[in-house]
Amino acid sequence: MPETTKPPKTLILANPRGFCAGVDRAIQIVERALDLHGAPVYVRHEIVHNRQVVSALEEKGAVFVDELDEVPDGVPVIFSAHGVPKSVPANAEARGLNWLDATCPLVSKVHIEAARHHEQGRHILLIGHAGHPEVIGTIGQVPDGAISLIETVADASTFTAPRHQPLAYVTQTTLSVDDTAEIIAVLRDRFADIAAPHKEDICYATTNRQAAVKQIAPQVGCMLVIGAANSSNSQRLVDVARVSGTPHADLIEGPEQIVWSHLENADKIGLTAGASAPEEMVTSVIAALQRQFALEIIEAGGGPENVHFKLPRQLRNG
Repeated sequence: MPETTKPPKTLILANPRGFCAGVDRAIQIVERALDLHGAPVYVRHEIVHNRQVVSALEEKGAVFVDELDEVPDGVPVIFSAHGVPKSVPANAEARGLNWLDATCPLVSKVHIEAARHHEQGRHILLIGHAGHPEVIGTIGQVPDGAISLIETVADASTFTAPRHQPLAYVTQTTLSVDDTAEIIAVLRDRFADIAAPHKEDICYATTNRQAAVKQIAPQVGCMLVIGAANSSNSQRLVDVARVSGTPHADLIEGPEQIVWSHLENADKIGLTAGASAPEEMVTSVIAALQRQFALEIIEAGGGPENVHFKLPRQLRNG
């Protein structure tokens, strides 16, 4: 298509977007383990929720499995960034497996909080989404029945507290900031003495990416969010964009999933990426848009993030 015939569009690119420090660390753990031990290195569950990332690591020799009983003896195994129940490393120890934990340190913080509350005799309310690996991992830090899952404001409004037991709450790290604040407000209104985290559980990356989308979404006719369907933080970016007023908010894994009809009447298009989506996908989506439109690209949102997490001691150089 000749440049002169392309309709003009403005692309507002969210900053920050894409990989967070926890995802970057998890990928580095798999790559460093492959360098150190050679292929294969086994990984329990997707290391992060992104098929492109998983496929790239598979090409380097990573083998992804659902459970430890699929891991042969004598090979390294890595636990995903979402965290695992306590039973998983215990089972790995019992088998003598060489295991590495790629759990995001901010998820580990929630695990430590849950364990501390349980030790202090509190019943724990976990605000999160049923079935998400992070929720399963957090529930698995304490004995059965010690945690009640709260998914919605309605759950918070109808929860029946155990008699004569103090309460505490923790949250999944990838939730909608605003939705979670509503749930917490209900819990605090109902249970004045409920113990809260010392520092917000929703992670910096989730908060920052949602803030950028809130700024951009009201300006654009369509907000494109790059991320996997099973990525909680990416799904929440779509939710935030819709609530913030954009006519269309689409979750896409790559350029082949762009709904071009949603862009026809959009003079301005927003683009962001979930915390497990690589920047290469952003580049490929921009290239696809440039083939169709005369694109002016501007950035909006906050500044760059400068958060880094150390690798496990076994993998550090020197």
